Amino acid sequence: MASIKEIRTHIKSVEQTLKITNAMYLISSSNLRKARKQLNDVEPYFQKIETTISDILHHSPEIDHRFFDKRPEIPAEKRKVGYIVVTGDKGLAGAYNHNILKLAEHKLEKTPNASLFVVGQVGRSYFQEHGIPIDVEFLYTAQDPNIGRARDMSELMVELFLKESLDEVYILFTKMVNSFRMEPTVHKLLPLDPDVFPVCEDHSPYHQHVTYVPSVKAVMDRLVPGYVKGDIFGALVESYCSEQNARMTAMKSSSDNARAMLQNLNLSYNRARQAAITQEITEVVGGAQASM
Repeated sequence: MASIKEIRTHIKSVEQTLKITNAMYLISSSNLRKARKQLNDVEPYFQKIETTISDILHHSPEIDHRFFDKRPEIPAEKRKVGYIVVTGDKGLAGAYNHNILKLAEHKLEKTPNASLFVVGQVGRSYFQEHGIPIDVEFLYTAQDPNIGRARDMSELMVELFLKESLDEVYILFTKMVNSFRMEPTVHKLLPLDPDVFPVCEDHSPYHQHVTYVPSVKAVMDRLVPGYVKGDIFGALVESYCSEQNARMTAMKSSSDNARAMLQNLNLSYNRARQAAITQEITEVVGGAQASM
């Protein structure tokens, strides 16, 4: 059995660890609420963009726009595909980073001409350690997803797509289905697919007679980059929420384990202290009997 001093030292160590894990749980909880509010505040704006694009497609089904160009003349083995992989900047979040990195590896193995765009220090370190070349690193984005950084990312992706440096663009992120379920997800950014946009059911006079000025093409040129920006921003916030939720779960489990360990250590401490007291009493009694 460990000595009383060793057990007391172990108890203090576990108590310090419990303070840290509990603090990290509370911080992650606060960050999760802020990120959700941030997404809810801007979601109506991007939903309106999606509705407008859907309305244009509904009234102009024959539209031939560069953002919808799937470039069918390019064979699959020669298509240049860009993957934006969203990871975290920190660990201690369960399997959050592991799952999305494994999905990214699987996609890269199946794509001969892949370009890699990484968000997060964990992803950056992982790909460097495994000798996987990174084309662009988006620094300081994972822990602070905002519209400005989503705009920078979308502008780069749109530029590469229009220059035909990329034929397809995907973003890999973790979607938070609920508090207990998070799914690594692949979402296609470019080219756009008309089938993805829902048909507007509103048959009011406004939607029956629509004129886009100066032209449908010009309106789409302005709307689509905003739509891509909204997609990227939503993915960044979803990943951030998933990371915070995963860290909350991991820290709660660690805190529960620390409390259970403290109970066992306190029990062992009391037993050791009682054994020491009993031994001292036995020695005193033995000494008294020997002197008689």
